[in-house]
Amino acid sequence: MAAIQRRRTILRTAGGFTLIEVAVVLVLMALMALLVLPSVKGLRISRLKHETRRLAGRANFLYEQAAANKVVLRLIFNLDQQSYSVSRMDPHSSNPLFLPDLENGAAPVILPRDVRIRDVTVEGKGTFTKGTVSCDFYPEGYVDATVVHMLDRGGAIFTLTFQPLTGRVKIAAGDLSAKAAQINS
Repeated sequence: MAAIQRRRTILRTAGGFTLIEVAVVLVLMALMALLVLPSVKGLRISRLKHETRRLAGRANFLYEQAAANKVVLRLIFNLDQQSYSVSRMDPHSSNPLFLPDLENGAAPVILPRDVRIRDVTVEGKGTFTKGTVSCDFYPEGYVDATVVHMLDRGGAIFTLTFQPLTGRVKIAAGDLSAKAAQINS
């Protein structure tokens, strides 16, 4: 009789989790996931915003540098490698050629894997989704009218519009067509 009592006690204490305990744990995990997922999405979009602002800052800097140094600066987009770089040309030299810009802060930029340039439209050249395309910043104080669409893996899109006369870069959330971006400028 004592052996049967001991066996019943062992079975009661050695049992697993009850259905209610498992359900409570699952509900708690679901609540935690609901709190964490918006943060992950926000992190993804903040990376896209960061890279968009980085490109806009580079373009604004090039506009100022071209006028200050009386050179032509070229922003080159490599859509196959998802990168951009800068080259410079002194129009007053005896042999004007575009050469890679070796100034401080002009290093080529390779975008992170989760952010990419979808397309670049440059007035007079067209819209490009592959290969390389460039826009120029002139010493007289203007830039080629350019529209750049950047996106992330989740489908969020930002449109950058380079203003030809002021050199300012406008950033808009969403997918603005090249014509709409130029009209809204």
